Order: sequence, then structure tokens, then C-alpha cells
Amino acid sequence: MSTSNLTAKYRPQTFAEVAGQNAVKTILSRAAAQDKIAPAYLLSGTRGVGKTTIARIFAKALNCVNAPTAEPCNVCENCRQITAGIGVDVIEIDAASHGKVDDARRLKEDIGYAPIEFRYKVFIIDEAHMLTTQAFNALLKTLEEPPGHATFIMATTETHKFPATIISRCQHYVFKMLTSSELTAHLSKILQKENIEFESGAVDLIAKRGAGSVRDSMSLLGQVLALGSEKLLESDVRSILGLAGRDVFFSLMQAIHSRDLVSVGEVVKQVLDRGLDLGFFIRELGSCWRNMFLLGQSGERAIPLLDLSSEEAKEFMHWATTFDRSFVHACWQMTVDGQRKVMTSLEPAMALELLLLNMASLSDLISVERAGALASAGSASSQMTAPAPKTVQPVGEVPPWQNAPQQPVQAAQPRQSQGTLQGGPPPHQQNGTQGRGAVQGNPVPASSRPMGRSESGSPAGHGASSEMGSEDSSLPDDVHQPDANNFHEPEFEVNSDVVSDSHIETESENPAHGEIEITASPAVNGPRDFEGFLKYVSESGANGSVTGLANCKGLINGNKLVLTCANPFHHSQVGSRECKVVINRLAAEYFGSDMEVEIVVNSKGVRKSRQQLRAEVEVHPVVVRVVDAFGASIISVDPRRDV
Repeated sequence: MSTSNLTAKYRPQTFAEVAGQNAVKTILSRAAAQDKIAPAYLLSGTRGVGKTTIARIFAKALNCVNAPTAEPCNVCENCRQITAGIGVDVIEIDAASHGKVDDARRLKEDIGYAPIEFRYKVFIIDEAHMLTTQAFNALLKTLEEPPGHATFIMATTETHKFPATIISRCQHYVFKMLTSSELTAHLSKILQKENIEFESGAVDLIAKRGAGSVRDSMSLLGQVLALGSEKLLESDVRSILGLAGRDVFFSLMQAIHSRDLVSVGEVVKQVLDRGLDLGFFIRELGSCWRNMFLLGQSGERAIPLLDLSSEEAKEFMHWATTFDRSFVHACWQMTVDGQRKVMTSLEPAMALELLLLNMASLSDLISVERAGALASAGSASSQMTAPAPKTVQPVGEVPPWQNAPQQPVQAAQPRQSQGTLQGGPPPHQQNGTQGRGAVQGNPVPASSRPMGRSESGSPAGHGASSEMGSEDSSLPDDVHQPDANNFHEPEFEVNSDVVSDSHIETESENPAHGEIEITASPAVNGPRDFEGFLKYVSESGANGSVTGLANCKGLINGNKLVLTCANPFHHSQVGSRECKVVINRLAAEYFGSDMEVEIVVNSKGVRKSRQQLRAEVEVHPVVVRVVDAFGASIISVDPRRDV
């Protein structure tokens, strides 16, 4: 028995002998029987599924002496010539080596001649995707309107490389991969013709390893039969093809179930020492997890779907009930996801071992549900935890902020103590709601607001902190000293953008007969700072009357509001008589009747002429030294433009 080329020896010669592809066989057989031939056919599919074989059978059916017929007779001279590959009117072209535009042009010339011996000229182009773009373009018109005596059959594994204009001119048939049962039946017929005994498990294993390709399965069968054994055994197939046995997988299941990492490593070592195919090993491992998951879900009803023997079904059923179903599903998913990583890794053996160790350690990891529950519990507990109370500075000690460098302030918030303030509390502190200056009740914890900032969002002031600096025993009885439980920060809001110094007059600097002096009568609206003033102007609808006010910087110095304009143009707008009247009125409404308004121009905003700039530059010490050192001269002086 010769097993050197089983593929060529048992190549199908009729449509009925072809394994699988029933739909394509039926269509082409009927077309040949009815003698209704399309100008071009495109046969696509993975390797080894019968594209070229069916193309040759179709060519024989068209040119058989009994044509039109559904099946070639394979007895007549025409069929025998085509089978031998010497039919003069059936031209097979390998596009991988004849795919240039010159080959396409010669093909166009040949197609114009009538058949010499047969009924039809049939051009079979194998690996047609290898044709160049120029060759495809040269064939466009020919494929669309070939002579009545010719037809094209193109076979390819990569249809995505075809121009859409070519595909639209062809009848396109897609060849599917064969199922394991179809391959098993095909291989069994061949073994029976060869009078070789075989185990069903051995044939099943070759069919699975063939992965849907008839040619690959036939090559594997020839490789195994080369061993020369009288009977085809499953153990021989696994040994020759490097495939793991069921015992390896069940040993792996035992190691994963017991979380024995050493045993998992021994299984990996066994796989490597035996030279097993890692890709097929992972495929079979995925099938094992699939079998266990479906058996655990559906029980014995899933056995026909899985195509398992009674012994294998019993073993898989045992492991399906041993493992938790969610664990099996997770391992199945890990196997599918890890297959590509293992096969593309620079260290595939290490990647496989890591994958299996992760499965064995999966039970020790926190589940997604538990992690979500823990996260929710942690979030709830953090929300329920009360903020830590503020550390209170004892009365009589120097507060830590008093020694900090003073910073200019934008607005001085009068401190509201136990004494009666002129003008009354603002509206947001009425109706029983305590303001920040109120002594009654518990103090606001420091953790309830950002550190170093007041409740209004401005930075906590340092320049006015001297009012809390020391204890004054000369205060009258009606002004009580704050105790440690009712201690409050200085009520000043600081704008760090202001660069000029301001003096803030506080209650501790000028106590007068037990009454706290307030430099300005507070208005009913707050907060009393420049930003609040701009908001008040906007809400009052007076923006149109005070054009340019938004471009000014405001500084509150005692009972004076200083507006600094960026340039003389803005000063001409804000400083006009009509605008000043409106600003004075709004400032009196917002800050109090004692507030004065002063409008100035920023000295940096006044641009100097080029002559003034040149005069200043010429006497600048640095410029003088540069001119003297290099003997240079000043060509031009341009004002700096800030970006």
C-alpha cells in the first residue's frame, strides 16, 4: 500500500464523491445538466475544502461526451484528458506565478479562439487573489461579456483582495469548512478502501486536528499510516501528531480543583517533554471546559451535542458536578482569550503555564460581585463617618496663622460677635439661621470646608488675624471673651491676586468703651467683596450703564472702593460722569452709605511713546554695557507685547 499521496489518490472525480459543500454541488450540477453556464464563477473558502476539485469536475461535466449531464462519466476521452490535466481546452492558471498584466492580455487573446476538441473553453484560475490590479482591470470586459464558448472559474482563499467590480461580474459561492462528522465519514471511507482497521477515536482525533480541511486531514492520515501498523490506534495518532490524551486533561482538572500549583506545573512539563502541539492543546482544553459547562447546565441532554463516548461523558459529568458552574465558565473564557496570547508570545510555554496557574488560583481571588459589594460598603461607610472636629486653639495662645506674612485683602468682612452690629445681620443669617460670626451653637468643623478657605470660597485671611492675637482683660463685661468651644477664624476674605498693601482696622486694635467699631455700615446683601459687587451690578441690570466696570480690578480699603482700570480707554468709560453716578449709587446700596469710590488707571496700562522708550533704553545700564563691549548701535526700540 502506498500512502505517499493519499490526497491525489483519492481526489473526488464526481460531485457525489466530494465531502460536504452540498449547496454548491447541487447548483453547479444542475447548471451543467441544464447547460446554463454563467460567464464567470468565483469559488472562495479556506484551504483544502474542494474549490479546485469542484472546478475540475464542473469542467468535465460541461465537456463530457454525454453532455449536458449532471455528472461526468469519467470514461470518455474528454473526461480522462481533463482528469490527467492534458485537456487542451481546459486551461489551469496559477495566478501566483502568472498574475501580471501581460498574462492577462495573452489570456484575452486565447479566449477569442473557438475550442479545439471540447464544447467549452474553461479557464480555471487558482489563487486568483494574486492577480495584480492591472491584470484585474484587463479582465474586466472579458469577464463581463466573454464569448459564448468560454467560461471562467476563479478559486481564492482571500476574497477581500478582489476588486468589487470583479466580484460583481461573477457568481460567487462560498465553501464552508467541513464538520468533524463529515471529515470522520470521509476518512473512514478511505481507510475502508485501503483495508485498514482503525479505532473510531483515532479517526475522530485526526478529523478534529484537521480543523475542517479535507486536504489537511488527508495529509495527517498519511502521516499516521506511514507508521506501518496493522491497525490505526488512537494512542499512535496522539504520539505521532503530538496531541495530549484525555488523561492529561483530567489530571489537569484534578490539579486545578485541588489548587495544587506544583501538579499544574508537572502537567505543563509533561506537555512540553512530549512535544505536544500547544495550539491544539489549548483548543482541546477549551473543548473540555465547554463540555463541562454544557453538561453542568443541561445534564445528559447535552451528550448528543458534544459527540462524546459514554466513558468520556461519564468522566466529564463527574467534573461538571465537581466544579462550580461560574468557575467553569470563567476558565472557559480564560482559555479562549489566552489562546492568542500563548500562540503569539515569545515564550509560549511560559504563557501556557501562567494561564493554567491563573486557573488554579482563580478561587483565591475576590469575585467581581464581592469586590463590588466591598466597594459599595466602603463608600457607604466613608459617607457615614462624621468629619473630625476642628482642633481649637486655646484662648490666650498665639494662633498659628498670626505669624504668617501678611497678604493684601480685597474685602474686610466685619466680624460678627456677640455685640449688636449696625445694620443687622444679612438675610441669609435670619430666621434662626446662625451666621459664621454667631457664637451660639457648635462651631463649624474645619473638615467640612477646604483647609485655608472661608465658606464663601475665598482664601482665609492672614493680614487681619491680629484681632485674635492676645487676650484683652480691659474689655467690658458685655463683650464676652470667646472660649475654646466657640472659637472662630478671623472673618476676612483675601484675594491673593491684589498686589498692593492694605490696612485693615479690627476690633482688637481700636476698642472703644466696650463697643466694636464697624468701619462701614453693612448693606443687606452679601458677601461684601468686589466679586459680589459685580454680581449685584449684573443682577440689577445696570451693566449697560457701567460699561468697562468688568475690566477693572477692585480693592476695598476700609470704606473706600478703589477701581483700577487696565488702560486709559477703560478709564474714560468708567470715569465718565454718568458712569460714576451709577457706580456710587450701586456701591452705596451694596456696601453701605459710607462707601467711597475712587477710579484710577494702572500705570502699567499707560503705553509710552517710542521716543520715551528709546530714551529709557539708551541709558539702561545693561544696554550701555552691551553697546560698549560690542561697539553696537541701537537700531529700533519696540514696546513689549504681552501674549
